Order: sequence, then C-alpha cells, then structure tokens
Amino acid sequence: MPRQSAAVYRRRRLVTLIALILVLAVVGVSVWLLVARPWAAASEATPTPSPSAPSTAVPTPGAGASESPTPSPSQTQEGEAPTDGPSVEEPPGLVACQAGDIEVTAVTDAESYPAGALPNLSISLTNRGSADCTIDVGSTTQRFTVSSGADVWWRSTDCQENPSSMIATLAAGATVTSKVPVVWDRTRSSVDTCDQENRPRAPGGGSSYHVSVEIGGFPAATTAQILLY
Repeated sequence: MPRQSAAVYRRRRLVTLIALILVLAVVGVSVWLLVARPWAAASEATPTPSPSAPSTAVPTPGAGASESPTPSPSQTQEGEAPTDGPSVEEPPGLVACQAGDIEVTAVTDAESYPAGALPNLSISLTNRGSADCTIDVGSTTQRFTVSSGADVWWRSTDCQENPSSMIATLAAGATVTSKVPVVWDRTRSSVDTCDQENRPRAPGGGSSYHVSVEIGGFPAATTAQILLY
C-alpha cells in the first residue's frame, strides 16, 4: 500500500483526541449529576402532598390553645342528634303506674269460714288508665291487714320472710290477681311473737273482720268483709 503523508496522520490523531475529550466530558457530567443531585433540593424542600393525605386544620387567629375547632355541619357532638339527616325518634318508654289509674281490690276465697277453715287472701289489680305502665308487684310491696273495728288483728308484714321485688308491666284496661294467696292463720300477729305457737286466736261464732290490702304503694279503696265461725 502507498505510504500516507504526515498531514493525514495528524488529522487522524486530532479526530481521535476530540472523540476522547467528548467521551471524557460525557462521563464527567454523568458523574457530577449523580453526586451533586441538583434536583434533590427542590424536591425535598417542597414535597407534593398525596391526594389522600388529610389536611391540617388552620387555627383561627387569636384563638386560645384550649379552644376546640368548630365542627362541620356533618359532625355531631357526643349525645347530640345529627341535624343534616332524618331524625330517629326512640319509642317512648313505659312509665310507672299512677295512683289515679290503678284500682286495688281485696279478694277472699269465701265470705264466711267455719271453725278450723283458714281465709285465703289475694289482691286484684286493674289498670284503668289508657296506657301500659309498670308496677312493683313483689312481696316487698304487698301488705294484708285484718281488723275487727279499730282493733288490728293481723298484718302480713309482721312475720314476713325473704320479701322480694318484681317489676311487672300492667297493660291498659287489664286486671290481674295474685296467683299464690296469703293465708291468715286466724291468730293475732306481732313481730315479737312470730315463733310462738300459742298466739291469741281470733274469736269465731260469726265475728266480722275486714281485710284491707295494699300493693306497689297503692292501697285498696275498700275492704273485704269476712265472717269467722
């Protein structure tokens, strides 16, 4: 092959040198970008909030630290009904029976009792009101009294054992009667003679006695008369 001139060799070396310089420049710029991170300051200083991130409430100028932010119309305080939706009303609860609505009656299993027969006493309870109501019908609130004139012979509470309460609902217009009667043993009662077997016995022979009752704090308006023989 013919020998090339010195000028051709110089041009080739110049082109190679320029190419090498360009490569070095590109490499240098890439290294600087990785190390210097010129975009980092801008992105870290002003981060873009996520669309799902909750916003922070802005305090009202001049408001004290103890003041609470005003709730939005859709928020409700504890115990308050919401104001932007349909109201839900609770059904009215049952109320206690009132004296004007309750009729109490003394009930006996007979009008007269032969010698040795024991009177069985019960209570009839009627709700004369227009609404259902509640009443304590337990033995704690029941009271039977047997009298002869002004002389009180016997009280069911004098020697009562383990009294209890029982709240019951009495429907409007309904009448109920105690299922288990209280038995009078025809003796004179006293809190001091409950364990005695020889308590004074009520005279028979056609003697008249009156039975009065009370339940739930409501006394009967009248008494029931019985005759003992």
